[in-house]
Amino acid sequence: MIRHTVAFRLKHAPGSAAEGDFLQAACELAKIEGVQEFECLRQTSVKNGFTFGLSMEFADEAAYAFYSEHPDHTAFVQQRWMPEVEEFMELDYVVYTA
Repeated sequence: MIRHTVAFRLKHAPGSAAEGDFLQAACELAKIEGVQEFECLRQTSVKNGFTFGLSMEFADEAAYAFYSEHPDHTAFVQQRWMPEVEEFMELDYVVYTA
């Protein structure tokens, strides 16, 4: 299992219609085949400057690759993510086993 997460801050004013529209568009990524446990998250801590997060899981590398290369994902990145996200940090995890 791979857990794909991204923390980000938008260029839009907090609570604006543009912010809501972006988040709604981001939630559409959950419809891509192979996406599991999708969550759109709002940051509550003041420990960093990010305001939102996305988290999702994939069964394996193949499912993650399918998502990464899917036309809906690549279009979202080019048309929404790149122009509207101010800053982000992406983390991808697998379960650690000793």
